Amino acid sequence: MMTGPEKEPFALLTPDQQLQHLESVARRSLPAWGMASDAGLKLLSLSENATYRVTADGREPVILRVHRTGYHSRDAIRSELAWMKALQADEGLATPQAIAGMNGDFIQCVETPALKEARFAVLFELIPGVAPDESRLLEPFKRLGAVTARMHRHARQWQRPEYFERLVWDFDGCLGAVQLWGDWREGPGLDAAGKATLEKTQSLIEQRLQAFGNGADRFGLIHADLRLANLLESGGETRVIDFDDAGLGWFLYDIAGAVSFIETRSDLAQLIDAWVSGYQTQGELSDEDIAEIPTFIMLRRMTLLAWIASHAETALAQSQGEEFTRGSVKLAEHYLRTMAS
Repeated sequence: MMTGPEKEPFALLTPDQQLQHLESVARRSLPAWGMASDAGLKLLSLSENATYRVTADGREPVILRVHRTGYHSRDAIRSELAWMKALQADEGLATPQAIAGMNGDFIQCVETPALKEARFAVLFELIPGVAPDESRLLEPFKRLGAVTARMHRHARQWQRPEYFERLVWDFDGCLGAVQLWGDWREGPGLDAAGKATLEKTQSLIEQRLQAFGNGADRFGLIHADLRLANLLESGGETRVIDFDDAGLGWFLYDIAGAVSFIETRSDLAQLIDAWVSGYQTQGELSDEDIAEIPTFIMLRRMTLLAWIASHAETALAQSQGEEFTRGSVKLAEHYLRTMAS
């Protein structure tokens, strides 16, 4: 009888035990930056990584990210931090900057022998800003479009470090042979009719992406997760945080990332128009590019469905549930009606 892969010890812990463990890792990492392990620690988000706000005597608040295991290598994290630093230095975009530890390394490793694991931890400066107001997104999306174009412009000319390593968000990485986030077919509540619709949609997406092509003008280094949770509004600027999923992909995947989880909003078309308008103040989009945006939104939506299926234990996945699956099928039906030639 065949058995599946053995689960990591962390996966066998209860949700409360997992939270306790991640906080333990966070506290054990703090001395590496000269902070006491009993410093103030507030969990800000937990999806895959655990992100904390740290307050220590005599220091400005900072952000600590405790990485998931098995997702990024040390070189991959170094590559992320290098691009964030270059974006601020070269392009003048405010991005969270990593803080070196007492040993001069930006990436610290915390081992937990009892769980047979080691986790990376990175400390970041806290950049000011508040989450966008979801009832007033047109101006933030226009500003985001401009910021995204500047990021893409920088990515095209940036000399990547020799150790550069990041995930690839191409068709295989999202939906095909690799499936970085799992299989959308395991989406919660997906029935046979919905699966058939999404299978047709995947085929159409693949066909259109092959025709669209992945030349250097269309495919390169992207943020890959520009959803509202990763944006900050500050002084009339839209700022981007959390580059953890940054990798190689189609530049238009970034507009799809921007509308993640809000693809069914009644004003989606207006948000896309605002983003395009902002983008074109700093970069170029052809008519063919703009016409293909629905393909990238559907590619991202199905990739998110795969993530929800493979991360059912997270609060974000649970908050979406079967409604996200039903919405995905409706979006797919509309995509097939409007994009199939």
